[in-house]
Amino acid sequence: MGKVQRLKIPFMRKGQIPLVFLNTGHPPIGGIVLAADIGGTKTNLALFKISDGHLELLREQSFETKKYDLCIDLFNEFQVESDHKMDAICLGVAGPVIAGVVQGTNFPWKIDSKAISKALNVKSVFVINDLEANAFGLTTLKDDDFETLIAGKSISGNAAIVSPGTGLGEAGLFWDGHQYRPFASEGGHCSFSPHHSLDVEIYNSIFQKYGDVSWERLLSGQGIVDIHEFLRAYRSNPMPIWLKERFANEDPAALITKTALDGRDPVCSETLTIFLRFLAIEASQMALKLKATGGIYIGGGIVPKIIKGIDKDVFTTNFVQTGRMATLLRMMSVKVILNEKTPLFGAAMYGAMGIGADADS
Repeated sequence: MGKVQRLKIPFMRKGQIPLVFLNTGHPPIGGIVLAADIGGTKTNLALFKISDGHLELLREQSFETKKYDLCIDLFNEFQVESDHKMDAICLGVAGPVIAGVVQGTNFPWKIDSKAISKALNVKSVFVINDLEANAFGLTTLKDDDFETLIAGKSISGNAAIVSPGTGLGEAGLFWDGHQYRPFASEGGHCSFSPHHSLDVEIYNSIFQKYGDVSWERLLSGQGIVDIHEFLRAYRSNPMPIWLKERFANEDPAALITKTALDGRDPVCSETLTIFLRFLAIEASQMALKLKATGGIYIGGGIVPKIIKGIDKDVFTTNFVQTGRMATLLRMMSVKVILNEKTPLFGAAMYGAMGIGADADS
């Protein structure tokens, strides 16, 4: 179950990334919040206590999402009511949330805020997109929680998050002149656009396999595996025996990127190069669509693990290659979120801000 260090997060204060707060007229002075970051691979649960202007982490636990048939089964194993009576629950979920209900994109659960409210007897239950939770979590971070890929300039304006992981999450942060207002997006499911002849070959390969070619098909863990598989055939370069043996027992995407970082196989290295080029292009497209002069934040579970394999000059070149908008893009900063708990912190912040409100309607 895991006792944890007494981590404290400042609550209801303007962080280096100022965000709008709910219930600003009547902020809670105490309470217990259950926060969840629910993804296609793993789910993180944590209990927080509001105390002395901080969110204090009481305990947390990580679960393999697909081992559970229902969301409530996971809550039962976490024993959510064993220690404290909860005042609010907020679930950040990988999928499109409509009126507090979401069907997971890369896992089989259907999650309904009102059903959870009834089952756990908690009035204030919120279900939000995981990237929206990620956005709210940005205000809890410090300078050393980021790695800068492109410095850009300090210009007020909208911001965006692009997060490759089990899937590809994307969200925006609207700048209202004083603070950011996060909003969810399903932009990761928009169609991929080839940029040159090799990209066309990749497009055809992915289309033959899935019948569609979204950005998520490429900028995800499975995308790394599929690009690698394509290149093996396209380059007529079979997988080395030592690598094939490890594929059976390890996460293939992680193995491919680690092999690339170690410089042990040219196809793995090319796979990582293509993945990072695609990431720069999609981050650029998101930046233009939102006019994100406030910056682009790259989250998710993949990029922080391959940070040492990113050539910042090459990334910048791929980011700004958009013709007439190159000057605008050079003004925008691009930073990698290194703290993997950002979505969990964001869900906790959102839940705490909503104490006293009814379940999502």
